[in-house]
Amino acid sequence: MVEVRQARYFVAVAEELHFGRAARRLQMSQPPLSQAIKQLEQQLGCELLHRTQRSVALSPAGAVFLDHCRALVRQAEEAELAARRAATGRGGRLSLGAVASAFSWPLPLVLERFHDALPDVEIRTQEIDTHEAGPGLLDRSLDWAIVRQTAPVRGTTATSLFVDRFVAALPIRHPAADVPGPLDLADLAGAPWVWLHRHISPDYHDAMATMCRTAGFSPVPAHWARSVTSQIAMVECGLGVTVVPAAASAARPAVRFRTLRHGTATIALTAMTRADPGALAERLTAIATQLTTAQISG
Repeated sequence: MVEVRQARYFVAVAEELHFGRAARRLQMSQPPLSQAIKQLEQQLGCELLHRTQRSVALSPAGAVFLDHCRALVRQAEEAELAARRAATGRGGRLSLGAVASAFSWPLPLVLERFHDALPDVEIRTQEIDTHEAGPGLLDRSLDWAIVRQTAPVRGTTATSLFVDRFVAALPIRHPAADVPGPLDLADLAGAPWVWLHRHISPDYHDAMATMCRTAGFSPVPAHWARSVTSQIAMVECGLGVTVVPAAASAARPAVRFRTLRHGTATIALTAMTRADPGALAERLTAIATQLTTAQISG
């Protein structure tokens, strides 16, 4: 296999067509350079350069080989630059996972600000359930995650971005949809409920269940969702009622979001990284914290 060093030597000789000038360009003496080219030709089993006492010329094989050597040297230089940028947090790749609702808020703002600051960083995203964040970070398929979770996972670090209260989500035709003032959650006890599996987001599920128990009832789920976004979509279809974080209550023509009369449970929107996150993940957490704090304060 041709080494980058060999490719760099050959490019210099092929472009200069003079071993002395190529050696000066490479800041080395001529004999080792000549020997290195001979060894390369022996390794490949073909002549790359026609040599006479007065001139050096590329052979047909050498002309083809030159293009590939230039590409090899360029890729090696790009790899070196990328590594240095990644080490200083100015470049590299970041794998990001997020629950569906975070793609509406706050991720658009966070990613826009991050890209403005670090345009050379490649970001790859995927939708995940909350329970997938910890394993993804630990097996390094994820570098950063935004989920609705407060329970710690060994080997990871969690940063609370925003603590939200729940609101009720009702189909537009529900009798309580347009009643003025806060709603008693107990008024929804007999309605068909849109629910979330506990394994998807344990904290979220438990907060919903606690709210209902505190209101004096245990709902019987009629429909099952996998995310806040799909919960709201099911309500929009008129299938039932549910509770969702207030930050997810963007205007929907067929959904009414109602505040709740009595104190409700809260749920944190959390950024998660590995315990040793690296510069890029730390920068993303800092930007997310700054933007969510500014929105809350505003």
